[in-house]
Parts: sequence; structure tokens; C-alpha cells
Amino acid sequence: MLDIQVLKREAILAIGLVVLLLGSMTLATGSYPPMVVVESGSMMHDTDGSVGAIDPGDLVLVMNPSRVEIITYLEATKEGGEHEGYETHGMAGDVIVYRKNGGNDTPVIHRALLKAVANPEGGWDVPGTDIVGVSEITIELDYDCFHGNTKLTIERWVPAHEGYLTTGDNKWSNGCQIDQLRARDPDLSEQQIRGQGLKDEHGQPVQAVKDEWVVGVASLELPWIGAIKLAASGTGDQVPSKSWSRLAVVIASIITAPVVLEMITARISGSRSDSDDELGSTEEE
Repeated sequence: MLDIQVLKREAILAIGLVVLLLGSMTLATGSYPPMVVVESGSMMHDTDGSVGAIDPGDLVLVMNPSRVEIITYLEATKEGGEHEGYETHGMAGDVIVYRKNGGNDTPVIHRALLKAVANPEGGWDVPGTDIVGVSEITIELDYDCFHGNTKLTIERWVPAHEGYLTTGDNKWSNGCQIDQLRARDPDLSEQQIRGQGLKDEHGQPVQAVKDEWVVGVASLELPWIGAIKLAASGTGDQVPSKSWSRLAVVIASIITAPVVLEMITARISGSRSDSDDELGSTEEE
């Protein structure tokens, strides 16, 4: 028969370990929850998913933005710059988690391309470039557009406030189609902006991301583990098929590891017992 006291003790131990792990991650990141499950494919680098990039079903540790310096794509690609060569999740620059226009709908996890910073003497600066005190921002990034042999260009952008321009890494669906479409072309009609660009919960086009709208900076990635949550919420179809098979291998490894470890331990113990028995027999002779 099952020992109820043993089951209670095991349950309490399991809950305690979960609380300890969650508390430790919260303290380490300064964020709660300390991890987010990626729901869309906007950050994918490969249609089959890849370790190192951010795919649907991945768990991503999120650092409090007050604890880290956000490095933009432009800063990380500036030749000879302080942050040259800096990469996270398979590309230059940091990936941020932000609320669209500061709203309350599901946050977006996208890469910070550049930041417009107000110059104390007037105009706008763009860290990672030679742009200082300009009234409007025009710059071509060393960022290949998938549709056509062109580079990502910011054209005559007049920021409404300080903030980041962002995009997903997925070159088939995002890339040069940045979240803040107005910054790409000031001549786009309002209908085009609303029809193509990223919008907030009220249907308004997403603006440059203010510092206070950033809720986290993507850090460590745990691939595939969050796919279970997406399946439970009915959005498991977003997860690449190969991620499911990889997750199955991980789960099987977790289940079989204790059994294998117990077998190895038993064999080692058995070998020691046999050696002790042989030693005892020799001494008796």
C-alpha cells in the first residue's frame, strides 16, 4: 500500500523545490515572472527552429532592464565601437521585451535596432552612429532585406519621443518590415501603416519604444520546454515540428536518467560487496 505520509513529504519537497527555483530566478533577474514563453515565430532564424535563436515554445529568461545596458544592433555593428561584435540569440544587439505603446496586451519580444536620443542642444542623436543633433533621422543599416537586394533604411524619421526601433529576426515575415513602419517611410499613408504595421490593443500603430515600456531584456534561452504551455493554450501549431521531437527526447532523458543512475549505483554497490566478500574469504584462509 502507498504510504500517505511519504506521498505528502514528496509533494511538499517538490513544491518547495519549485518555489526555491522560481524565487532564485526572480532574485537573479529582478523580474517577475523571470521567464516568458515565446508564442510566435517572429524571431525564428530557421523554419525548423534552432538552438541559440528564439523560436515558438522556447522559454526565455528575462532580465530587469534596470540591471543591464541595452545594446542596439547599430551599436553592436559599429566598426571600432565599444560594443562591436556583441551578439545575443544569433544576431548583433539585444532582444528586448516591451509593451506596445505601454499597453496591457501581450508583450512583444523583438530586437532593438537603434535608439533615438534627445540631444540637450536640440535634435536627435543615434548611439552607434555619427548622427548628432539632427532634426530628422535618415540612415542605412548593414541589415539585409530578404525581399530584394536592399538594406534596411530609416528614411526622414522625426521621432515623437525618445525610443527604440525594433523588429523580429525572422527574415521571411519581419526583418526590414520593422515594428514602427512610419520610421521607414514618412510618405506611407495612414491606411498603409494601419494595414501592415504592428498595432497595439487599441488598433493604434506601434511607436518607438520608450524606456518605461521595456519590461525586460532577453537572456538565457531554454529551447522547446515552453511548447507544452502553448499546446495547453491551443496555440501549439506555432511550434516547429522538429521542436516536438526534440522535446520528446528531453522528456525521455529526464524520465530515464534516475533509472539509469540507480542501475549504475546498484552495480557499483554490488561490485564493492563482491570485493568485500572476496577479501573476507581470503582473510579466513
